[in-house]
Amino acid sequence: MAKAKAPRRTLDSYTVKHINKTIKAGDCVLMRPADQSKPSYVARIERIEADARGGNVKVHVRWYYRPEESIGGRRQFHGSKEVFLSDHYDVQSADTIEGRCTVHSFKSYTKLDAVGNDDFFCRFEYNSSTGAFNPDRVAVYCKCEMPYNPDDLMVQCEGCSDWFHPACIEMTAEEAKRLDHFFCESCSSEGQKKLQNSHATSRHSDTKVDTKRRRR
Repeated sequence: MAKAKAPRRTLDSYTVKHINKTIKAGDCVLMRPADQSKPSYVARIERIEADARGGNVKVHVRWYYRPEESIGGRRQFHGSKEVFLSDHYDVQSADTIEGRCTVHSFKSYTKLDAVGNDDFFCRFEYNSSTGAFNPDRVAVYCKCEMPYNPDDLMVQCEGCSDWFHPACIEMTAEEAKRLDHFFCESCSSEGQKKLQNSHATSRHSDTKVDTKRRRR
């Protein structure tokens, strides 16, 4: 007769002793990879369970994939801290948790004043079997028509409000940072007229082009 499995119980939280951090369902964590040459895996805890005596703690996780782990691989617009929420669920020992991390929404990430080692962002869900993404379309910017990469410096046209990579408008990053005004090729004629009118009424303009800078 087969031995009955020992009953397990769900824990509201658990303190991982080797890092002295308490985790709970919904937290995002870094997990130790089998190959030590690879970066830590990123996962979201779905459930924590232990045996009847509170030992042998396991975490049920939903994995985040890095772009290079996806079927299509890393592309130019993928940020260095970008991860995809996958449909890949797993059960791991709590002992493999290396620390807590934060996976921000894309919008929240772009508003951070500084990005730490444990900060990531997610704007796509990923089907690990088909390689499909949800959403399957995102806004594109610049002449190159690429989705926004928050690692890249971009300048905004005061006419159409589109964002442009300096290299795509034959400009260096340093030149872009020194801009007081910028009008793209399509808006430049109208933009020059606006500037001339504004200079006629004011010697100095308070308006400056916003730049999206690389975060460290």
